[in-house]
Amino acid sequence: MKASASINVAYVANLARMDLTPGEADLFQRQLDDIVGYVRKIAGLDLAGIEPTSHPVLMSNVMRADEARDGLKRDQALANAPRHGDGQFLVPRIVE
Repeated sequence: MKASASINVAYVANLARMDLTPGEADLFQRQLDDIVGYVRKIAGLDLAGIEPTSHPVLMSNVMRADEARDGLKRDQALANAPRHGDGQFLVPRIVE
């Protein structure tokens, strides 16, 4: 298995408690090496004067404006609850 200068797939898989077959480890190592190679190409570009962006296309919020409105009445909210009592949802205890 070819080891990357910066990231070793076998080491990362061990940390993540992942069992990889030798074939998977080789495949992932090659893919990771390719990704790191692309990042190195980008790092070598002259990007002076180019403003960082989070998205390549200008985006705007397409959602409607927030408007306050009445919510469900308590009886409506509890109508389909599997268990309820005293105007509250009853759920199984998960902490002793």
